[in-house]
Amino acid sequence: MSKSSPQNLKNHGKIDPQFHYVMFVVLISNLVFAVFHLLHHWKQDPVAGAWFLVLSLLVFIPFIKLRTYPLKVQDRVIRLEERLRLQSLAPTEWHSQIYRLTEDQLIGLRFAADDEVVELAKQALEHNLTRKEIKERIQNWRPDDFRI
Repeated sequence: MSKSSPQNLKNHGKIDPQFHYVMFVVLISNLVFAVFHLLHHWKQDPVAGAWFLVLSLLVFIPFIKLRTYPLKVQDRVIRLEERLRLQSLAPTEWHSQIYRLTEDQLIGLRFAADDEVVELAKQALEHNLTRKEIKERIQNWRPDDFRI
């Protein structure tokens, strides 16, 4: 994302072209080739073709895990950061409510500026808002440029 355009609800998603496009295209191409190879060489060596297909499918597991593991760690860090931020900004009598917020709600709140995060957190609890609904209610977007 270019630094010239401020981050907002519509452009805050992050795509890594090498990971999301190049690797995915290579994996899909490999899978198509494995199916073609199995069908084309079925009579000569069905076991080798089937094994190649199995390995081609198996490669998708680390591809998915390679993305989901760091995202889960990032979500845990965001949860901790947002709880600490809410403890520093919210009135003391509201601190017990912070732990009622779900991980999904805390992740949505990370984009809210300090002047509106407490009110949005209260709304999230009262109306059981989702991450997307919280993001849609944010008036003053706080960019998160450190995402993976």
